[in-house]
Amino acid sequence: MIRGIRGATTVTANEADEIVAATEELLREMIRANGVQANDVASVLISVTEDLTAAFPAQALRRIEGWTYVPVMCMREIPVPGSLPRCIRIMITAETKKTQEDVVHVYLHDAVQLRPDLSLTKKREL
Repeated sequence: MIRGIRGATTVTANEADEIVAATEELLREMIRANGVQANDVASVLISVTEDLTAAFPAQALRRIEGWTYVPVMCMREIPVPGSLPRCIRIMITAETKKTQEDVVHVYLHDAVQLRPDLSLTKKREL
């Protein structure tokens, strides 16, 4: 079955190193929490809020061994007034045997407030 695996994180500043490092941290946790293998991934979509322009966060995927050929695309998030600033969101579309309920969506740093009901911390409590 093809499933979407969601994740989000935030950074404290619009700095290239921080954007790429935070994206890598999030990707690695999403991969670990769901046992994802690169060969099972159809694509990875990464969005950033308007205030993040210093780097393409997709660079982070290329730091992960074995993920060289996974298609990845960056885009800008819709600038909704009052939305969480300096936010990076990721959607991994992958083949998995997990049910939708068993997929672990990962929210780090200030992004936990986006979906506290689906956060990794919440899943560990269950």
